[in-house]
Amino acid sequence: MPRYRQLKQSLEDAEDGHTPDEDSVGDGLLADLDELDRRQPGGAMSGTVNERQRLLDAGAADDRLPDRTSESGRPFTTYEDALAQCGFGRYHISLLLICGWAVSSDAIEVLSVSFLLPSATCDLKLTSSDKGWLNATVFLGMMIGGYFWGSLSDKSGRRTVLMWSLLVNAVGNLGSSLSQQYWLFLLCRLISGIGVGGSMPVIFTYYTEFQHKSRRGAMISLLATFWMAGNIIAASLAWLVIPREYLSFTQGDFEFHSWRVFVALCTIPSLTSAAMFVLMPESPKFLLRAGKEEDAIIVLRQVHSTNGCRTPFKVEALALSEKGISAEYKTLDNQSGRSSSCCDVTGTFTKLVESTKELFRKRLRRTTSVLLIINFTLAFGYYGLFLWFPELFSRIDKYGGSFCDVKTGNDTGSNSSECESPSNEVYIESFLTSISNLPGNILSIFIVERVGRKPILASSMVLSGLSVFLLAFVQERWQNVLISCLFGAISVCGFNMLDVLQTELFPTHVRSTAFGMQTGIARIGAILGNVIFGQLVDVNCIVPMLLVASLLGFGGLSSLALPNTTGMDIH
Repeated sequence: MPRYRQLKQSLEDAEDGHTPDEDSVGDGLLADLDELDRRQPGGAMSGTVNERQRLLDAGAADDRLPDRTSESGRPFTTYEDALAQCGFGRYHISLLLICGWAVSSDAIEVLSVSFLLPSATCDLKLTSSDKGWLNATVFLGMMIGGYFWGSLSDKSGRRTVLMWSLLVNAVGNLGSSLSQQYWLFLLCRLISGIGVGGSMPVIFTYYTEFQHKSRRGAMISLLATFWMAGNIIAASLAWLVIPREYLSFTQGDFEFHSWRVFVALCTIPSLTSAAMFVLMPESPKFLLRAGKEEDAIIVLRQVHSTNGCRTPFKVEALALSEKGISAEYKTLDNQSGRSSSCCDVTGTFTKLVESTKELFRKRLRRTTSVLLIINFTLAFGYYGLFLWFPELFSRIDKYGGSFCDVKTGNDTGSNSSECESPSNEVYIESFLTSISNLPGNILSIFIVERVGRKPILASSMVLSGLSVFLLAFVQERWQNVLISCLFGAISVCGFNMLDVLQTELFPTHVRSTAFGMQTGIARIGAILGNVIFGQLVDVNCIVPMLLVASLLGFGGLSSLALPNTTGMDIH
């Protein structure tokens, strides 16, 4: 029924003594009726004809009405229903592989530093504190990039931001492979981290907006497994390249050792990933929010066609939900549509501030705050320890003992022992800790829809904290490796569930900004975790271990305050 007739009928029913139904009258109209009721002794429906007509006209223009027709009179289809019509097939598999390769490229970039530290110690004259800062700097860049790129993607689109952020990542990584001084290497890692900070939050947002709610959790978990794939690729590449001294060469004062070859090779994934997104369309949900309904339908029709669906695609008009697109969202996103230039700094900053304010309003305040706590504690615990595994394995290989028994022979990184290349066993052990993520990834994919996001996240973080507590007290080398693998396998389940929850708990128009903010606070946790570990590892290793265990347990308990989003529509 057209809006005008629907409202007219509602008003006539009210005059007959019936209460207007919220399903047939917009929220804004009901508010006006209540106000008129307070002003008129006889009730809202005893008002003057002019007042009643004003309400009727206002209601006829209210875009929040739950009508099933668009403004052009065509019946609209909700976004989730349109995704259901698209089915699942070749397009989603291709999307998974392309987005997954981007996730892998980010993982390679973040984790590559941990594999080169044992070999770069002598070249860059690294102390334990320097190593902590090298691990932390990429996260500092990710914190900066995540907030900026995330907000920019809400304004200018997911695809454009993905291409540029991946390119920045590649440039920074290539520059670091050529840097001969510690400070320059550190700067290039910062630039690379800024690129990673853009692609990481946006890639999950982009991918999620193509997934129907019935399989969204499993598909996001599947995408998250590509982080493990990147970890394995980085560990394998380090094992194959870094011990090969014949790959090194020297030209005057310029030295290019095998670990630099490894860093240069780690540039390839981000470059190829950026090229792939040139061929990809913009997110249809972003297009719909930006007021580009026809473009969104074209993209969805392409998905439907590529999947080879036998049923026709019957979408004439799109709306995000049963109530259509609210006026406040339209205003916000039409502004996005009018200004899509990446160079519009003022508009980007305004959008960032608007989105950030909304995240801390009553509707989203609790969710935002709890997720900030979880992101900080999980990143502090995981990255503050996991990135040190190759270095700790190298120390055990040289000096024997357990993680907390060994110290470097010299704190300048210049003695003969420190300049020796690590043995193959160090890279084998690092490879095992990387591949240990596989069981956790597989498990999370199969149980995410059955058990639910929240229970898996909570139990994963608590068990991860327990494994770190045990790691602080074991004595044998094989025990260190075993518990390190256990820590990796359990922790990855928590990260997978966090990725799912963060994409489901925030509405589309602030999702990338929220994801960027959450990953930003996670980077602060990772920075502090690595810096603190670097400062204390040679003083008292037990202290950072127990700190990591405590924070992981606290984060796991905090997650119980979140809603479980299994089967929920995303808005």
